[in-house]
Amino acid sequence: MLINRSALLGGLLCLLAAVCSPAADTPVTPSSPPTAIDQAALEKQLAKTLTGAVFAGNYSVAGQSIDKPPHMEKYTVSRATKLKGDFWLLEARVQYGKKDVTVPMTLEIKWAGDTPVITLTDLAIPPLGTFTSRVMIYGDRYAGTWQHDQNGGHLWGRIERAAAETPDASKAKPNAGAPK
Repeated sequence: MLINRSALLGGLLCLLAAVCSPAADTPVTPSSPPTAIDQAALEKQLAKTLTGAVFAGNYSVAGQSIDKPPHMEKYTVSRATKLKGDFWLLEARVQYGKKDVTVPMTLEIKWAGDTPVITLTDLAIPPLGTFTSRVMIYGDRYAGTWQHDQNGGHLWGRIERAAAETPDASKAKPNAGAPK
């Protein structure tokens, strides 16, 4: 018995279409076309989000005892400026462990749709060392992974607004004309 391969393939395709197609009484709604991403608007919003932001959260070290609590970290970005391509200049105060330094950093920020991901690969940051990390920012939260020499782990936290600089009240002179 000879089997016509074309007929067999056609039959299988018809059977597959019948099994996989929605029932006739089920309305089929076309999916909406993907909306275009306004990259310039996203970058403008990111600059606004990062400038004056405080990344306040925690980091863990892979391989440490699960009973050990995470460590505090804090990054205060005074200014974020878009450079050429995917590169940004962030002027930031970095605080973790016993480190507390303010440094300018040129970082690559990639986009996953509408979500920015800070990307460092073997980036030397004097006087902190060389780092590799991927940090996703979404809304008022951040999360990612980090590597520094032989140590690495995870980081996560909230993005808050930096407090406005105010004069030290203890150094202010009392108002001589104020009522007593």
